[in-house]
Amino acid sequence: MKIKTYSIDGLILFEPTVHGDARGFFLETFHRQRYQEAGINHEFVQDNHSLSVKGTLRGLHYQIRNPQAKLVRCLEGSIYDVAVDIRPGSPTFGQWVGEILSAENHLQLYVPEGFAHGFQVISERAQMAYKCSDYYAQGDEGGILWSDPELAIAWPEAGTPLLSEKDKNYPLFRDHDSA
Repeated sequence: MKIKTYSIDGLILFEPTVHGDARGFFLETFHRQRYQEAGINHEFVQDNHSLSVKGTLRGLHYQIRNPQAKLVRCLEGSIYDVAVDIRPGSPTFGQWVGEILSAENHLQLYVPEGFAHGFQVISERAQMAYKCSDYYAQGDEGGILWSDPELAIAWPEAGTPLLSEKDKNYPLFRDHDSA
């Protein structure tokens, strides 16, 4: 497995070893010991799976009092996955990383606690699966407006994305609730 780190502490990109032949392929999507060796010591307690169509943008989401670390991968299609550092006092506060995750490249992005997370679908449709270090807590949701000019995220699909009402109305980064 190849591992890439970033200038934003805590973010990790994993490229699992893929064993392929005429029948298809096999890869390990999670191996606790190997991920612990890379610095991920969470006990993941919830797995999520989503399906979205081209142009959908989900995010930028986080939980305020029950932050979640996430290990994100794309099972079908491709997405542009984004993590924004919202940790007060962090030297990289307000900085972000974006990566293309796809069914073809098998990359996984580890997003630690203290980050807002979102993605945009860049294929006709995409299915994502991600592990979470804490349970979803209804009423504990926070978010940042996807198009905040201060963040200047370089979303790859131009135009107005398909958004939930909640995602359309999140505050700007400078006004978000980090509790």
